[in-house]
Amino acid sequence: MLQCARRRLSLRVLGRESRAPAALVPQCGRRRAPLARGGVVPGRCVASDRSGAPGAGPLPSARRLRAVRALCSGSPREGAGAESEEPVAAAASRVAGSPAAAASLAAPGQALRSRRRRAWEGALSPLERVSRLLPEALLSEEIRDIRRAEQGETRQGSSESSDSHPLPLPAAGGTPPAQLQRDADDPPVVDTQNTSSKDGTFQAGDLILAEFRRKTYTEFKHMRNLSAVGKLNSNWGAISHLEIIGKLPGQMFRTSSGFQFLIRRPALEDFVVLMKRGPTISYPKDINAMLLLMDINQGDTVVETGSGSGGMSLFLSRAVGPRGRVISYEIRKDHHAVAKKNYRRWRDAWEIGHAEEWPDNVDFINKDILTAAEDMKSITFDAVALDMLNPQIALPVVYPNLKQGGVCAVYLANITQVIDLLEGIRTCNLSLLCERIIEVAHKDWLVLPAKRKDGRLAPRVEPQQIVDEEPQPKEGEELPIQDQAVVGESDDVAESLSDYVEPHGSVPYIARPYPWQAGHTAFLIKLRKYKVAYPDTSPDGSC
Repeated sequence: MLQCARRRLSLRVLGRESRAPAALVPQCGRRRAPLARGGVVPGRCVASDRSGAPGAGPLPSARRLRAVRALCSGSPREGAGAESEEPVAAAASRVAGSPAAAASLAAPGQALRSRRRRAWEGALSPLERVSRLLPEALLSEEIRDIRRAEQGETRQGSSESSDSHPLPLPAAGGTPPAQLQRDADDPPVVDTQNTSSKDGTFQAGDLILAEFRRKTYTEFKHMRNLSAVGKLNSNWGAISHLEIIGKLPGQMFRTSSGFQFLIRRPALEDFVVLMKRGPTISYPKDINAMLLLMDINQGDTVVETGSGSGGMSLFLSRAVGPRGRVISYEIRKDHHAVAKKNYRRWRDAWEIGHAEEWPDNVDFINKDILTAAEDMKSITFDAVALDMLNPQIALPVVYPNLKQGGVCAVYLANITQVIDLLEGIRTCNLSLLCERIIEVAHKDWLVLPAKRKDGRLAPRVEPQQIVDEEPQPKEGEELPIQDQAVVGESDDVAESLSDYVEPHGSVPYIARPYPWQAGHTAFLIKLRKYKVAYPDTSPDGSC
């Protein structure tokens, strides 16, 4: 700083002594500093007036020239080296005294920062670099769409950064500039079909499922609706609903006693098992099998006899979709009210946690199916689901409206009911072919690594070969190298090997079924309606 002040003072003295209209402005430094548009070579002095034009005054005297060369020599004096370069540049910019000079000083730094930012944003990860090497023909349609969208954004960003530069000429066989400009103007296409709508946070009125697992089994499972003043109470502590509202599902929450609960949204299978029941429910494993037997598609019309608690109605509603229709008959008023309440509760919770609405395509009718023949005259059913004590008495009512080749699935608890059903079909002479009678049995298994009593993983024990005697070398004979290593192994080597991390495949596993299993639930019967083309080819109806 002191050296720069001395130089400026000497220049002012020299300017006063000179009567020429031009002023000598030194521009010194080891690095190039673009103080003016024309650019200056370091270590030299340029004579210019205040407007920036080169001066044309008379030549200075020899004394003045020696003083200017001493000031502009660029060699550090008295320990002032690179630290004095920035003050000199700042002083020179004040001497220039124009806003354009200050802008020219800031412009290179801003340009460098913008270039670094663009390079950082355009950097690729190692996986992206590998994917760039693959040919486009081997990529999936989703990856191609994402790559095209990125290319469109890159073209748009490059066109915005180079406003004053013309578009480059295309190479042979390339895309013309007009097409590039149109691609840059078009917004990138975003695929919204695969966007999950289940990522919304919990809200008041949302349906939650709390689970607490201890070791290898679920010890606590509870389903309820959230409220602003409610609490989730259990033997393992309580969780306030306010702690859950606003959080994403699938997180672990700590109770007041220190236990961790998993809070998530229940699936339809969980809701059917844990919902309020009227009669005994149809279990999800049997309902899914019935849907496969009936071969239900989107837009089908299905009739159900025996609404029960509404579990089958919910699965049928999802299977037929918004364009389909489900007609559910229930003879008891209390069961009819429970089924409607459960269906409404599921739909309300679904609308809170999902973007799309659950289809309102189920008609609950509190009426005996035997008296509903007049109501079904103008309707053709794609499939029929019977869940009642005596389904053989309802078959003559629903049979005329079942489409040709349609399936009637029957849910029965006892094998004697199956016999009565087949006997009723035979006596009523209905063209129904019994294709299958199945019983769905699920067996839960436990598979986990074997552990010791102290909690550590148990090592895998390899079978050892029984050797009577250790191999002894004969006279003038040496043991093989492998045998020498086995016989001469010391205890230190064995201890060092035990400290290593167990490699893949070295830990044994335990695989066994759980001691408690779900027992028998129901028999499922598949009946298909057929038309006799020739009297001699009619099947006997036996399964």
